[in-house]
Amino acid sequence: MLTLYDNPFSPFARKVRMVLRFKVLEYRSIDALALDEHDRLITVNPRAEVPVLVDGAVTVTDSADIVSYLEDRSPNPTVLPASPELRAKARQWQRRADTVLDAIIHDVSIWTWPTHHRSDQPPTGLLEAGRRELHEILVDLEDAIDASGFVCDQLSIADFSLFPHVSSLKPLAILLEEATYPKLLRWNRQMRKQTAVHEDLKYVKRKAIEKFGSGQSPYEDEKIVWRGDRIEWLLAHGFQDWFASELSHGRAVVPSSL
Repeated sequence: MLTLYDNPFSPFARKVRMVLRFKVLEYRSIDALALDEHDRLITVNPRAEVPVLVDGAVTVTDSADIVSYLEDRSPNPTVLPASPELRAKARQWQRRADTVLDAIIHDVSIWTWPTHHRSDQPPTGLLEAGRRELHEILVDLEDAIDASGFVCDQLSIADFSLFPHVSSLKPLAILLEEATYPKLLRWNRQMRKQTAVHEDLKYVKRKAIEKFGSGQSPYEDEKIVWRGDRIEWLLAHGFQDWFASELSHGRAVVPSSL
């Protein structure tokens, strides 16, 4: 059986779980970001990042590579459109979700995390910069949704990649208004009706109660691991002094490149 080194709330792990469910593949899940699973995680990924897929002697890291592996291993039903042009579009949106969209949402949301109860406030201008760029991406996504109601003429990896990020906007007080994003609102409703998405939403809600209902978290509650895209977005918007302060106070960790 496939083993997924997982986390209920990671957008990258959620993408992979939805693809596994869409392809009706059985798998065993390990919440590998829980502190008591850390040693087991670094045996399969020294960077201590999820998701990681183990299939017998094969270990695959990085969510996009995992999806490609699953597509090669179990091509039906496919998560890629039929035409080369639409496949390129799907991969472009997956990359944009995995890099730009993830970076912005991560960087502006850490003050809302149930694991990290911070006493400080976001640096001046951070939230405004994030919301401004998120609006630009959402306008592009509004334009990208086609007559099928999906991004690439059918349910594809583009939709599975984007949904975890789009579904996390409401807690950031970013609302999808009908006047601005009518197609995106319909897309959101349509995605929630897909079996793989609906089941994952139920899973996330159930795990949120299980993990945080007691008031104690099984996860790291002070340090944050910062990937390259997330750091790049901060630096590009002039928040290098704030990030340097996070590093000097031991709240920020940069993973090894190995």
